[in-house]
Amino acid sequence: MRRLAIVASIIGAIMTTDTSGAAAADPENTLYMDLESGRVTIELRPDLAPKHVARIKELAREGFYDGIVFHRVIEGFMAQSGDPTGTGRGGSDKPDLPAEFSDANYGRGTIGMARTQNPNSANSQFFICFKDCSFLNGQYTVWGQVTDGMELVDGIKRGEPPRDPDHIVKMQVAADAK
Repeated sequence: MRRLAIVASIIGAIMTTDTSGAAAADPENTLYMDLESGRVTIELRPDLAPKHVARIKELAREGFYDGIVFHRVIEGFMAQSGDPTGTGRGGSDKPDLPAEFSDANYGRGTIGMARTQNPNSANSQFFICFKDCSFLNGQYTVWGQVTDGMELVDGIKRGEPPRDPDHIVKMQVAADAK
């Protein structure tokens, strides 16, 4: 009888468990990127790129990304930001980062670090893929994934540079959000 009660208790616990597969977001590894059109939520991937995630969080906490435009937005490919000059040639005053390439797939909503021909030249610029960009796999550092608000990313004005570029209103680590 006691075994039956234990089994029933276990079955009850299983049946009330959330099976959606949605894990609670870790606020220290979640980024909020506020655009004029709304909030984009980004899951940071320190498991793939700990140095790049640390840099993105450091810059976000300093307010570096607030007001920066999307200077290169290519239809069917990606939206790029993170250059304070808006030209695609600038970065932060911090040293460049060594590459942290992985076998992670560049799918829709994947975020990677922009760089020059030198694999160890990533600094502050990043791009968000509009669709599958698996041709980039293993060549750029993946540091995040859009988990909510991809439709807002889809709405970013296109151009190289866009005529009237969209910008990041505020970017913050969720743990710091007020």
